[in-house]
Amino acid sequence: MVFLVGDVQLAAPVFLAPMSGVTDAPARAEADRFGAPAVVTEMVAGAELAREQEEFVRRAAPHNGAGPFIIQLAGRDPEWMRVGAELSESLGADIIDINMGCPAKKVTGGQSGCALMREPHLARNLIAATVAGTKRPVTVKMRLGWDDATLNAPEIARIAEGEGARMITVHGRTRQQFYEGHANWSRIAPVVESVKLPVIANGDIVDAASARKAMNDSGAAGVMLGRGATGRPWRVAEISNALFGTAYTAPAPEEKLASMLAQIRASVALYGERLGVRVVRKHVAAFIDAWCEDHNLAPMDEMRGVLCRLDLAAALADGLVAALSDKREAA
Repeated sequence: MVFLVGDVQLAAPVFLAPMSGVTDAPARAEADRFGAPAVVTEMVAGAELAREQEEFVRRAAPHNGAGPFIIQLAGRDPEWMRVGAELSESLGADIIDINMGCPAKKVTGGQSGCALMREPHLARNLIAATVAGTKRPVTVKMRLGWDDATLNAPEIARIAEGEGARMITVHGRTRQQFYEGHANWSRIAPVVESVKLPVIANGDIVDAASARKAMNDSGAAGVMLGRGATGRPWRVAEISNALFGTAYTAPAPEEKLASMLAQIRASVALYGERLGVRVVRKHVAAFIDAWCEDHNLAPMDEMRGVLCRLDLAAALADGLVAALSDKREAA
């Protein structure tokens, strides 16, 4: 199939979610390499991107993959969002996403992220400014609302559609839930019914079964998964294949390990040795847990702890190879 976001073609509406500290360029590159139809950068503050702050420039680094380059912007000042959109397009972004769903206190405390759902007028101005700043399609990611008393995602979605957004993603929780309980996909259905735009369901999607149920419960056109893909960058393509028949070949164990080693190298290339190793260790930890689960092996908590205290990339890579080799032989 072909799925359109504005004039951008995707193989299917299955996305790797933007996750702060997780979906950097090395992580996105691996998901793309396995066939993910679309991956999204970490949340990037428009003002900091404009000021060329190193951290935020790195967050917006392209992964140079086969799929579209999607930058997610956050902020509460319309002018900075407009400038951020201009800069994102100049960096090569194919699609620009607006963050109205992050529940983190440091984000909502600055009246950005999900806090914008409490200010529909400001949300309208931010969307309009972002659309005005770029010729690329603009999308919006949100939650159901601030809390159970204010489930206003349909209202915000209609505002977004009216201001020129081309797709809506809804996480099936309120801000006050953070990540507690379970995402309520059926509550996304009123959003689907309120707009003509494609709506993507997000939250607690970890495999093909949960993705299929999320679409059935919500009526959404597709899905976005986050934590379900940590340690398993191939999972996005796997779900896309199951739902929409996109091309996918399940990776062999050797391919999975090679992917993790490539991510270690890419992380060092992007951040430098010291920071690159510290950044990628969380991915190594998730990979080890996924490896044990996928191969029906006992957890490797002790070895994972040892590896994630290493400071040199070569030692981390060699230790990972040795640990997994020993574990499989023991099994």
